[in-house]
Amino acid sequence: MRTSPILVRTIREQIVDHLRQEILCGSYKEGAALREQLLAAKYGVSRGPIRDALLQLTKEGLLMAEPNRGVKVRPKPSEKSRALLVKIRREIEVYALREIFPQIGPGDLAEWEANLESFKTACKNNDMPAVIHHDMAFHRSILQKAGDEVLVAIWLPLITHLVLPYSRHQKLIESYEEHCDVFEAIKAGNLKKAITALEANIQ
Repeated sequence: MRTSPILVRTIREQIVDHLRQEILCGSYKEGAALREQLLAAKYGVSRGPIRDALLQLTKEGLLMAEPNRGVKVRPKPSEKSRALLVKIRREIEVYALREIFPQIGPGDLAEWEANLESFKTACKNNDMPAVIHHDMAFHRSILQKAGDEVLVAIWLPLITHLVLPYSRHQKLIESYEEHCDVFEAIKAGNLKKAITALEANIQ
């Protein structure tokens, strides 16, 4: 199994990840304006990286730009549109899982197991930004291991448009348990069961 290289994340990438998590966990509501000057002060950087980060999140569809009015958090899609996006996301992730399944090795399992340990801790602490981070990292890892960055480029806007629906759980730990179901099926070498668990997790 090909492993991902260790990359040094730029200031812009770190800000993008942090803002994405904050928006997805509801720290910024629909229609909320994001101001470059205020964000630059918050993160202790110049406005350049902030401007680039906001542009990236706008391209992903999480924000929308209005002429002479800056950027705002984009409204959620309609239920009808959301159902279609969920279907597309499932197809992409199931495709990637099928592609990598024959080559999954101990290193991959160890990576996912470490992710799940951190995921569990985040759920127990009710740390929503961390929950979102580990949730997305688990799924993104499956796509990245397929070795096709186009899949990630298509998948990421789907995630940001969908907004991960933790409200369907009575407790956050249930989200962790769903990911454990996927992992255990992968570990057992049961592709059919892994796909079923993966599709159940994507709502």
